[in-house]
Amino acid sequence: MNSFDWLSHMGIPAVDTFDIVEIKFKGGRKDYYRNVDFLALHTGDPVVVASQSGHHIGYVSLQGELVRLQMQKRKIRNDDDIQRIYRIATENDLEKWENARNREAPTLYRTRQIIQEMGLKMKLSDVEYQADNSKATFYYSADDRVDFRELIKMLAGEFRIRVEMKQISLRQEAGRLGGIGVCGRELCCSTWLVDFKNVSTSAARYQNLSLNPSKLSGQCGRLKCCLNYELDTYLDAIKDIPKVEKPLITEAGPAKLQKTDIFRKLMWFSLNNENDWQSITCERVVEIQEINAKGGKVFNLQVNSADEIEDLAAQSTLELVELDKKFAKKKKPKGSRKNNRNRKPGPRPQNQNAPAKEQAQGKRNDSKENKPSRRAENAENPNPNRRKNKSRRKPKNPQTQTTPASQNPSESKPKNSEAGRKGKRKFPPRKNRDSNGNSPKND
Repeated sequence: MNSFDWLSHMGIPAVDTFDIVEIKFKGGRKDYYRNVDFLALHTGDPVVVASQSGHHIGYVSLQGELVRLQMQKRKIRNDDDIQRIYRIATENDLEKWENARNREAPTLYRTRQIIQEMGLKMKLSDVEYQADNSKATFYYSADDRVDFRELIKMLAGEFRIRVEMKQISLRQEAGRLGGIGVCGRELCCSTWLVDFKNVSTSAARYQNLSLNPSKLSGQCGRLKCCLNYELDTYLDAIKDIPKVEKPLITEAGPAKLQKTDIFRKLMWFSLNNENDWQSITCERVVEIQEINAKGGKVFNLQVNSADEIEDLAAQSTLELVELDKKFAKKKKPKGSRKNNRNRKPGPRPQNQNAPAKEQAQGKRNDSKENKPSRRAENAENPNPNRRKNKSRRKPKNPQTQTTPASQNPSESKPKNSEAGRKGKRKFPPRKNRDSNGNSPKND
């Protein structure tokens, strides 16, 4: 994540432009170099800069008036000790630098083996080769002082290069390695954080955080730097929170402080070490402390005496009554008002059609009981040729169905042809039947 130049759009005159540029190197390391030749640089351009023994390549991270502010913040003087920028890196320079960077991983693994063989109590975290392939810087961390004079001789003979050992802290080591924090963003120490301040456990106490090392420590194994970001805001808000050094005395029992919400000004207490916590405001806590200081007790955390509970109960009942009255008045439909106006007072007339309905329902039930079932009819009439025609078909008009041969000669067919007989099903002519429904026998 690069630094954002929020003064780039302000159009500062070219005469007053600051000639020092901030250059970023591997592992988030930043340094300042003077643009003597006034090169047209942009953020992210690779440039060749001077070093104590040769030259190195870095990327432009910031330029302009913001560089002046950063130098004042880091207390860097604008004097002759600042090195210069040679030129913008060419393809040949980048190829040589890439070859030098390819040597870093094998050198790191081999150096760790040498350290383990020599039995030195140090942790090698990173190796950085210079762009001209003339010097290598070894970054390590250790709890105590380490004598690495023999190590330097072995490394110089092993890799045929000038060796520089540089001890860094655990926070700087995490910044060089980089990573993603619990917030989901890149680590602050590897992007913009330069000065590492001490973080104490009191910062977590002021913010009411649980003193859990696994949650409060970062990837470096130390307390997170972000604990100091909001500490000033918490210190300003905690001034209005009363100090509760002993439990509050009530008639129900002692109330111990369990939790405090600093910004909402609420405090949770538990009576007789129960799990049911009760929240009260900070003003109420101060009032109870004053009563306890005089030797008195309160009825509970909400009220001072039992009479106030009765007043609260009466007030709540009045509120419920008002709500009942409010929702009891419902609007009647529009049609009912007209009917109510025309209706005369008196007993409600009975329905005169009720006896007629009962008689009709009784007749239906009698007809169902007296009606014989279909199976009984079939038993009485065993003739299988009997056919019930519920819906008689009406004879169709032959004039509407027949089409003249002149219109469609291919589809016209004779009436008595076999194809016409197969397409239609003919029934025998109906004859007179006797009283039982049987057809007379043919003589």
